[in-house]
Amino acid sequence: MTVAGLLLAAGAGRRLGQPKALLEWDGEPLVQRAVRLLRSGGCHPLHVVIGAGARRLPPLPDTVPVPNPRWRDGLGSSLLRGLDSLPDTADAVVVVLVDQPWLTPTAVRRVRAAYTAGAAVAVATYAGRPGHPVLLSRATWPLLAPHATGDRGARDFLRARADLVTRVPCDGSPADVDTPTDLARARRRHASRHDGPCG
Repeated sequence: MTVAGLLLAAGAGRRLGQPKALLEWDGEPLVQRAVRLLRSGGCHPLHVVIGAGARRLPPLPDTVPVPNPRWRDGLGSSLLRGLDSLPDTADAVVVVLVDQPWLTPTAVRRVRAAYTAGAAVAVATYAGRPGHPVLLSRATWPLLAPHATGDRGARDFLRARADLVTRVPCDGSPADVDTPTDLARARRRHASRHDGPCG
């Protein structure tokens, strides 16, 4: 079975003042870190949905860039654009967001393992709360369109079709970075705990 990786990295990061994909974490742009996360988790091929700041992105070898001309419409448009870009050979996809630096390769591998065991959808959970990564089998992709609107990706679909969802307890954290305060707090936390996806 082929499980692709899909990184959503098109947003402008308005509250941060720059696209989140370009933020550096330990000297590495978040977009490169997230690609490494998916690759370390065993996903292939890797597609990266880009939009704001696309011309300033660092090299992303062995990935497929997927321009989203409608990135201003929000996360939902990037998710649907990314799914549309995947090859027919992809049986499922693991979706991650670019602004979550504490996701781990182990979490990616765990949701992939749930799919291998028969799950149609697998969602990483942290202390019982759902987060990313999210695995979506190909059969579920057509069901997402009515739900993926504005800044809402798969969340409403996952709630509406809870019968399809396998919850997968994971380590790490789904915390994201939305504001300069978030970024400063996250860097302090990282410095004190030395945690992260691939370090």
